[in-house]
Amino acid sequence: MGEVFAGRYELADPIGRGGVGAVWRAWDHRRRRYVAAKVLQQSDAHTLLRFVREQALRIDHPHVLAPASWAADDDQVLFTMDLVSGGSLAHLIGDYGALPPRFVSLLLDQLLAGLAAVHAEGVIHRDIKPANILLEATGSGRPHLRLSDFGISMRQGEPRLTETNYVVGTPGYFAPEQLLGAEPDFTADLFAVGLVALYLLQGRKPDSQALAEHFAAHGTPSAPESIPEPLWQVVATLLQPDPQARFRSANGARKALASAAELLPEPGPGEEPVEVFDQIGPLPPGFGPAGPEAKAGPEGAADSPGPAPAGPTVAPATATPAEAPGAGDSSGEPSTDGFPLAPPAPPAQDPTFVPSQAPTSSAHQPAATAPTTTPAPAPGHVDTRPYTAPGHAPPQPHFPAQPGYGYPQAQPHGAGYGYPQAAPPGPGPAPGATPSRPGPSPKIAVPIALVALVCLVVGFWALTQT
Repeated sequence: MGEVFAGRYELADPIGRGGVGAVWRAWDHRRRRYVAAKVLQQSDAHTLLRFVREQALRIDHPHVLAPASWAADDDQVLFTMDLVSGGSLAHLIGDYGALPPRFVSLLLDQLLAGLAAVHAEGVIHRDIKPANILLEATGSGRPHLRLSDFGISMRQGEPRLTETNYVVGTPGYFAPEQLLGAEPDFTADLFAVGLVALYLLQGRKPDSQALAEHFAAHGTPSAPESIPEPLWQVVATLLQPDPQARFRSANGARKALASAAELLPEPGPGEEPVEVFDQIGPLPPGFGPAGPEAKAGPEGAADSPGPAPAGPTVAPATATPAEAPGAGDSSGEPSTDGFPLAPPAPPAQDPTFVPSQAPTSSAHQPAATAPTTTPAPAPGHVDTRPYTAPGHAPPQPHFPAQPGYGYPQAQPHGAGYGYPQAAPPGPGPAPGATPSRPGPSPKIAVPIALVALVCLVVGFWALTQT
């Protein structure tokens, strides 16, 4: 059994790591399904603002993977999204190398459709790259692409969280105007789509700076040998160094791509089919397709989490999450907090290729225990145990959890949700004394007050900048 976050999300196994958080496969006890949960690991004001900006994004589109919900528990926060198990485009290139033009045109159409929905909400992605484009595990069927990771996205005209002369994104996927300090725009996303298209068609990461210099000095070059001319005209228009020479919108690029796809040659009889496999791997011990498996207690009672308790309660200790395979994927360029998975093997034909990159609540229900009978005390014996109503089990002791994967587990006996645990029964108060009500411990109250103060200062600062 894994750690339960906010009484709802039970962490199963880590499946990736990004710049500001780790991604876990988690079981949603409310919706009864597995989700990807990104757990924020940094708590400085700048990171919290980016987190709030990302989790607030709600775009419902079949080719967009946006946050679906979020939760906070003590000093940890997370947001969840659909669990996509087919890996990223970097994994696909690692398995197959350069992809067939018709297959690439289908992937590009889905990518542009998702990007058009993002732009329609006034959002600029700013980090389109193979590691942030995920695939459903469809096998040999029609591929299904999802554009993910909106960690550095921003709405057009929204105040920037970085200095004006500071470029945010992944080196190698910047548009030329970004390097010159221009404000983020939709056409910069389209330039990155052109680089992704070239990556899929050639099986290796293109040199964006050399491409921009060649376009500026010699104009649009002729189509490379492996790329059909109609498809190259679409890709070359996306790669124009001048933003005014590119497509003005993702929908415009889709229309040009649809016309070019009609002119592409049919696949040959010996062409290898492209299959998209599950890249996450099996569930860890203790978890099944229907969620966490029941765990027998010491007296045979099933131990399974129930609904979240109403009001603050003390969270009993939990077991360390089961170990399972899951590693971040490295793309050779600095990460901007993508959705990494296990790294793919590099294609055989290009030894210099480095693949690109690739998901939460801590309240638990105590295990059910069988009722026990209490023997009658000996004559003259004074019973100092706390009163237990008939038909109810006496309180059970709690033990601290063991650390796992670098994440804090449930608090040991005496703390939970920031509220103090009731003191064990002892001698009653002196006659006439007024009972005192304990407050939060300084270890909990001070960090919360500091975080609130930092957020307040940053908020006032942001207001003065407008």
